[in-house]
Order: sequence, then C-alpha cells, then structure tokens
Amino acid sequence: MKKTKYLLPVAAAGVLALTMSACSGNSGGGGGSTASDDCSAYDTYGKHDGKTVSVYSTIVDVEATNLEESWAQFEKCTGITVKYEGSKEFETQIGVRAQSGTAPDVAIFPQPGLLATQAKAGYLKPAPKAVSDLVDKNWSADWKKYGTVDGTFYAAPMLANVKGYVWYSPKTFKDKGWQVPKTWDEMMDLTKKIADDKTMKPWCAGFESGEATGWPGTDWIEDVVLRAEGPEVYDQWITHQIPFNDPKIVNSFNKVGDILLNPDYVNGGFGDPRSILSTAFAQAGQPVLDGQCAMHHQASFQAANWPAGTNVAEDGDVWAFMTPPVDESKGTAITGGGESVAAYKDTPEVQAYLAFMASADFANNRVKLGGAISANKGLDPNNAQSALDKQSIKLLQDPKTVFRFDGSDLMPSAVGSNSFWKGIVAWINGSSAQQVTDSIESSWPKG
Repeated sequence: MKKTKYLLPVAAAGVLALTMSACSGNSGGGGGSTASDDCSAYDTYGKHDGKTVSVYSTIVDVEATNLEESWAQFEKCTGITVKYEGSKEFETQIGVRAQSGTAPDVAIFPQPGLLATQAKAGYLKPAPKAVSDLVDKNWSADWKKYGTVDGTFYAAPMLANVKGYVWYSPKTFKDKGWQVPKTWDEMMDLTKKIADDKTMKPWCAGFESGEATGWPGTDWIEDVVLRAEGPEVYDQWITHQIPFNDPKIVNSFNKVGDILLNPDYVNGGFGDPRSILSTAFAQAGQPVLDGQCAMHHQASFQAANWPAGTNVAEDGDVWAFMTPPVDESKGTAITGGGESVAAYKDTPEVQAYLAFMASADFANNRVKLGGAISANKGLDPNNAQSALDKQSIKLLQDPKTVFRFDGSDLMPSAVGSNSFWKGIVAWINGSSAQQVTDSIESSWPKG
C-alpha cells in the first residue's frame, strides 16, 4: 500500500532496475530555500494571490505536519493557499469522490495502480509540459514511468521509501552474541537460534491498518519474490505475464510463512500468529525495544513509528539491516515505494503547485524536516536528518542496487489494494498459500 505509510502504490509498462547516480546540487528551481523573506527561488511559480489548491492524500499525523511545512514558503511566495486533507481511507474514498464530482484539485497517490485506474476512467488531467520537463531533469526515466498511463504522463514522483528493512536492537544483538545475517539462510538460522533460546520471540509483526489491513504482508511477499526468484520473475508477476498463482509465487508465500505462520517465531509481545492481524502496523515494532522480540520487518518509514526519544543509529536503541539476499552472489536487491502527485483540475495555481512538488525546492525542504527521502536528483543527501535516511539514499543512489517498485502498488488496484491485502488476511487466518494465490489470480481484471 504503501505503504507509504498507509497505503504505504498498471501504470508502468514493465518495471526496470533503477540505477540512480549519486548527485547533489540544485535542479529545477534551486536547493530548497526556506528563508522567510527570500522568495527568489519561487519566482518561477508566479503569483496567484487569493487562490486555493485542495490536496488529498494518505499522509496523516506528524508526516502531514511536515508535508504542510515543506510548502509553507511556496504558499507565502505565490499567494496560494494549500488546503490539505489526509486520510487513512484515501484508497477507497478517492474513487468515490471522483465519481461524485467532489474530487480534490490534486491527489497524492501511494499506488501507481490506483493512479492508473483514475487516469483510465478519465478523471485525471495530463501533467503540464513544465512538470514533465522537471521530471525529466530531476528523476530517472524509470520513476517517470510510474506516473505514465497508456503513454500519457500524469503524475510526478514525490517522496520515496525503501522497503525490506529488518529492525533490531544493537544492544540485544551484542549482548546475545548474535550477528546480523548476510543471507536468508543465515537469517533463518538466527531465527531458530532465538526461538530455541526461549527468552524472546524472534519476530514481531502487525498488519492492521484500517481498511488497508494486510498490506504489510504484501511487502514480505514482494521482498522474497525479488530475492528468491529474481527481478525478471518479479516483473512478470506484477505485469501478469505469469499468473499470481504461479508455483514460484506460491513458494515465496511458503518461504515467508516459515516465519509468520510459525507460533515459535511470532508474535513477540502480542500473541500467536493470528494476532498479527489485530496488531496495528505502526505499533508492531515496539517489542523490539521492550525485549519481547528480536526483529521486525518494516520499511524505512518505521523510523517515524518509534517512540519519541528513541535513538535510531547503528549503536543506538534500534537499527536496521536490509532483508538479506537468498543468493548472496546476486548482490543487493531492494523494493521500495513512493507517491505520485496528479491533478483533477487544470488551473494556473494547480500547475504551479504541481511544478513545485516536482522540484528540488520541495525535495530539499521536506528531507530537511526529517523522516523522509526522495529519489529527486536535486536532493542534497546532506539534508537527510538521520543515519537511516542517509543509508536509504545511498542504497537508492548505488548503481549496483537492483530496485523494484512495490509490487502491489504497481498491480491493478482491484488486486494490489484489494484482493492481495485480503488474501494476506485469509492466509494469516489459515488459508493455504495455494488457496490464497488462486483467489487473487481469479480477481485479476480480464482484458
């Protein structure tokens, strides 16, 4: 979902490895000037005194506060008032609003699949040329594909997140003599060792997320498909070149099930495996700090879910390693996600807002506030506010990294943000991997 946060997004015509070159400096409007009296970096957006742009998104709470702060200077300098609304029910409500004629001016989509559904229904406006040019300048061609539907570009990328982190307590690992695993087999050996020790459960997990319950489980499956079967199979899976119930996908479910369905391995601090479905995803990692579980699988944005004052660092209260490869010789492969900004209206003030959101101004402003990263080439990595954010940016910018966008976010919304989520719930509740994948396959839109 993404799973940005509450999704954490078929827009892409094939998914390619993202190979982003490390770079910094200004691109597309400067490096994010936030000086209250300096509007020079915002001259390009024009003056729109008295105008309002309504924006709807999945992003809520502290994340929403930071988002609004990141465009405060844009509002001051352009005269535009951005009326923001965040909702955990965005995925279901955006379609209702569009159909009823009450769509926002702009929506921030966490899933390219959902974006594509809205575009194909004729609700979205193609992005202005100025925005398309900014994306060509500030982003890789791969990212632009995620906002393109049937050859028409609709949505600029916004922020990014890196999926597949495994969070742990460095002190606990040191005290117990545990080593960070370098392969999936080593991680499973460590899991068994911790379970046999019986002082804590190896894993804690939580998939509850309101109407989006189940999405964190899709991240697990995607990580394993990419690592166990490789990027080519991953691409075939998310574009339905192979069926959802292909044996390779069933095997990936079972590989994840070796952890999540084993009562000896989960769910530290909460209960048996089925408690995963009633445990809110944002609170699911807490037992790592409490000494009730050793590891928690969640994206980079988990850093914002730890209690205030938690030191997220390699030698701090909590840190994270990337879910290790199944085959170490194949190198680092990661999944990730991000949002796309698209418009339901085509007015000068909306165009100005879209251009700002695709610029280095926005990327630097938001990353400076912490808890966020971006694949915008105009982002100065030194603006990252934490060691984890810098590590994530390094992973994104490493040309050796094989990157794939979150699979469920690229699938048609009938699958990616519906039957896949529901399938995860059924699976945790006892349905077999074969039954679940058969059901999801039957839901894939025909034609």
